[in-house]
Amino acid sequence: KGHQLVPRSPLVPDEPTLLFTNAGMVQFKNIFTGEAPVPTPPRATSSQTCIRAGGKHNDLDNVGYTARHHTFFEMLGNFSFGDYFKKEAIAYAWEFVTGADYLALPVEKIWVTVHDSDDDAFELWKHHIAEDRIIRFGDKDNFWQMGDTGPCGPCSEIFYDQGAEHFHSEEDVMGGEGDRFLEIWNLVFMQYERDAEGTLHPLPHPSIDTGMGLERVIAIKEGVINNFDSSSFKPLIDAIIAIVGTAPTAETIASYRVIADHLRSTTFLLAQGVNFDKEGRGYVLRRIMRRAIRHGYLLGLREPFMYRLVDSLVDLMGDHYRYLREKSEAVKTAMKREEEGFFSTIEAGITLFNKEMVNTVDIFSGEVAFKLYDTYGFPLDLTQDMLREKGIALDQAAFDARMNAQRAQSKAGWKGTGDAVATGDFKALKEMFGVNAFVGYDNTSTKAKVLALLDEDFKQTEAIDGKGWGLLDKTPFYAESGGQVGDRGTLNEAVKVLDTNKFLEMNLSQVEGSLKVGEYAEAVVDHSRREVEKHHSATHLLHAGLREILGDHIAQAGSRNDDKRLRFDFSHPEAMSREEISSVEEWVNDKIARGIAQETKVMGVDDAKASGAMALFGEKYGDKVRVVRFEDASVELCGGTHVSNTAEIGLFMVTKESGVSAGVRRIEAVCGRSAVAAVKGLREELAEIRSEVKNQNPIIGITKLKEQVKTIKGELQAALNSSKKTLAATEINGVTVIVDEVETGDIKTLIDE
Repeated sequence: KGHQLVPRSPLVPDEPTLLFTNAGMVQFKNIFTGEAPVPTPPRATSSQTCIRAGGKHNDLDNVGYTARHHTFFEMLGNFSFGDYFKKEAIAYAWEFVTGADYLALPVEKIWVTVHDSDDDAFELWKHHIAEDRIIRFGDKDNFWQMGDTGPCGPCSEIFYDQGAEHFHSEEDVMGGEGDRFLEIWNLVFMQYERDAEGTLHPLPHPSIDTGMGLERVIAIKEGVINNFDSSSFKPLIDAIIAIVGTAPTAETIASYRVIADHLRSTTFLLAQGVNFDKEGRGYVLRRIMRRAIRHGYLLGLREPFMYRLVDSLVDLMGDHYRYLREKSEAVKTAMKREEEGFFSTIEAGITLFNKEMVNTVDIFSGEVAFKLYDTYGFPLDLTQDMLREKGIALDQAAFDARMNAQRAQSKAGWKGTGDAVATGDFKALKEMFGVNAFVGYDNTSTKAKVLALLDEDFKQTEAIDGKGWGLLDKTPFYAESGGQVGDRGTLNEAVKVLDTNKFLEMNLSQVEGSLKVGEYAEAVVDHSRREVEKHHSATHLLHAGLREILGDHIAQAGSRNDDKRLRFDFSHPEAMSREEISSVEEWVNDKIARGIAQETKVMGVDDAKASGAMALFGEKYGDKVRVVRFEDASVELCGGTHVSNTAEIGLFMVTKESGVSAGVRRIEAVCGRSAVAAVKGLREELAEIRSEVKNQNPIIGITKLKEQVKTIKGELQAALNSSKKTLAATEINGVTVIVDEVETGDIKTLIDE
């Protein structure tokens, strides 16, 4: 139907209000809201991997206990951006579901629902299906929104009747919670955007967003009534049976299904660079993983097992998702470490839980639940899972009180990313001026016109005398992104540029001084940019060097490059040895010494990846990308600025290697002037050590000192031993006492004796 097949977006979205990509439309949100241009053609289709295990759309509690819920699933969808609307969307869906060349599902098995106010959809469906199989529901069932704010609208859901012979619950009716009527496709008529106050605003381009669950369709086509009995899961269930050693029973089948589902979500998240953590996305990953471990415990497993299942998933899905094969060893290492940590406390935690259950009638202690969380690593929903199985409620208020007290004390808690400022003025600026041009790749100065000014509260103003933000028609100042800090500099020498950031793709500079809208200014980037470029290019070489020395499992997990230093976070299961750090350092310095020319090309993202350029999970790339290449040493997709030749970096030196979180290491390093300063500092320290040990070779001097200390300690011990006397013991009131007079000026030595 003329749709463009678009690549799926990462599970970690470029969207500050979401923990994970939870629907196919996430990557199109800015198009729906008008913040990004409508693509050509204005219709698209995708197969999107999704995670629903946190936030508004959270299926975690249901997984394993229903036939259709999953934490990880694939969503098929078609989208229209102000192109076709309800009539075509309904017709296309009907053709795909019932057409002989497509799913070919029996017409008599199909039911649909519409929003109770959507007469248009009701009338359109009557052209395809009997009126008595079109059901109206309210907002709860037939109004869709991605989050508390954002695009939304009425929807129409397509259901498949799996047959009354399989289902006998009162809930097995249209609109019920049973599984007889299985929702397979949701057509969302995206008409509104909901703001933070809950008000609905008409979207500039009414659009279509649809989502079909691949796992559900596979189950229907294979003639099974439970997704876990389909080919999507059966090989995983079989692998679990092989480890457990027994086939599932009616009492244990839920545990097998939980493990199979959670294996998929944890493997995909780890492979895409999410790591176990105490907060944010990493904590959701930990919750999923520990829920699976606990179900393995229920099946009698007492040692790590999840990592042993990874190969079965790779065999099942690795041909299509090739990065699963590439990252499988790193995934298994991270999984095993997390399992070892939780298995070391799970027994004690379950013992505490069972002990408290003896004294529990209706309400489980919130204090104990918090202790399970804080001391034994039991996520709250894991404790709630255990209580749900026993029909017991939790004293949520008591748990929340303890949790809030801890948060207040530690000032911890994930806040996501993104700015807290309203976007209203930025939208107006973008509509008025568009995206300003960045000319800083080729020039560090230019004459530019001041298009707009914002005060410190981000409100438009005609002039500023102090601090504010300026939008230039073209700018040489790089806006902070991709780990590279924003540029500083001057406007007309007198106005300082303190920083540069991106807002809705526009480059705005934070300024200090007197400036008016409409005036022209000579924009000059501070010379410190040269040092930033050295550190950024060195980061690319460091990334390549780590992969060369440690292996291809290395994946970037974050970076920062400024004019003084660089910081690079990467996936790796253990601390680097001194030899490994030295090898990486030597590898990078070798590439610097070779004087490799930098080459940058702009090309399509698919061509870039095909050329071998490394792309980062979580980075958002446009249709055209910049590929930065240092011959065969490093090729990456990157929008930052770089040296023209590696020789300009001068010297690269690692200053620290440390752990950030489980499975993530951090290297801090310096180059250029900072490296020279670091070497000078080390030289001065070395001179002080030589002076103290009175030897030009500090190693020899320190070794001699250690030998002297050892000799003196031995002589002291011998003297103490020789002064000991064999003393008679006296019993006083039933207590054996030895009394003697000793000489010592050191109370610690006396105590030791």
